Order: sequence, then structure tokens, then C-alpha cells
Amino acid sequence: MSTLRDGEQGPGASLSQSEKLELATQIARLGVDIIEAGFPIFLARRLRCRRRHRPPRRAPGTDPGGAGLRAILADIDACWRRCRPHANPDPLFIATSPIQMAYQMRKEPADVLKQAVAAVRHAREYRRDVEFSAMDATRSDLGFLKEVVAAVVDAGACTINIPDTAGYALPSEHDLVAAIAAALPPEVVISAHTHDDLGLATASALAAIEAGATQVECTVNGIGKRAGNAR
Repeated sequence: MSTLRDGEQGPGASLSQSEKLELATQIARLGVDIIEAGFPIFLARRLRCRRRHRPPRRAPGTDPGGAGLRAILADIDACWRRCRPHANPDPLFIATSPIQMAYQMRKEPADVLKQAVAAVRHAREYRRDVEFSAMDATRSDLGFLKEVVAAVVDAGACTINIPDTAGYALPSEHDLVAAIAAALPPEVVISAHTHDDLGLATASALAAIEAGATQVECTVNGIGKRAGNAR
């Protein structure tokens, strides 16, 4: 769940560490198995949330994972140092669309691919269950997107997140999820992350599920940057 990370980027939604901890505890009670706590490299102190229910993807009696972000080795190390043994240094995200690679990352596609693979391999040194997110996937070239996700799965990623980072895609366009799923081994989990810029975040998340996604990254009440996330 992205409430503590993406949700905090909504207008007026900034949270203190104590507020994050309180909210994370309640989210864990809902049965959420992975909580995005924010960017670990920027956190003032570690955030751990205990849970009382069984998580869907983890062993009975264990705590939910505290997930970090960014396919940057220092972030992965920080997530593990501050949150272990409850941390997942994932989802590791890096932009794959031409516009974000050129103007945000300022990297060539080959460099993006290399960084993505290196980050997944590094995260696998800490945990086996690693998620990779192709930021701005819905505006990415499908051929390059397939190349990246195939490479990170070979490097050890177990979950592939297909985010509509800019809230750009219509629900009918989430056959992209089916195209990615068809190119990967069946044991790889496909995840969706949608934004509400067109008022279609929840509809797009449902369309992604119909196309083969088995995981949705959402927020409480749909809070999030710009128009919000799927609720």
C-alpha cells in the first residue's frame, strides 16, 4: 500500500514520523502485507509496524514488509539497515518512458537497463522477494519495456509493477498488462499502480486485474500526488 509514500505527496497530506507510525499500524491491521513507508534514504529514523493478522504473501505471524523505493543502491542499503528484518528493498523503480529517461533521469535506455538490473541484483542480496517498477510504463515503448522487465526477472525480480505514473492511460489501454504478463514466466506477479488524473484510477486498476494483474498498489481514500491514486 502506497499511503505513507504516494499518499503523503497529496496537497496538505504531509505526515510526521509519529503519524506515519500510527497510520502504518492501522494499515497493517487491515491485512496489508507490504507498506511503502517512503524513501528510506530520507527517513529520520526507521519505521516498523507490527501486525496481528496473517499477510496474504507472507508466513503466518510475520510483520508486513516496509518497502523502499528507487533503483539506487544507497536507498536499498538504507531500507535494509533501518527496517530489517521487516524490510523489502522494493519496489525498485526507474523510469522507462522516453520522456522521463531523457528529461528526468537524463540517461540513455542502455544505462537505465543496466541500473535496473544492478539494483535488483543488489536487493536480492537482502531479500528473495523483490519487486521492480517500470516508472511511467504506460508511456514507454513496449519493446523496450519488455526488454527491461525480462532482464530484471532474470536478475531475480519476483514481481513486476506496471504503473500509470502520469495518470495517462485509459482502462482500455491496460492490455499492456496482458502483453507484459504474456512475456514473463507465469510465477512472476504482475502489479498495477494507477493515478486519478483522468478520474479513472480505480477503473484502470480493475482493468489491470482483468488483464492479469494480481496485485494493486493503492492508498487509503485515494490520497496521493496530483489527483490521487486508486482507493
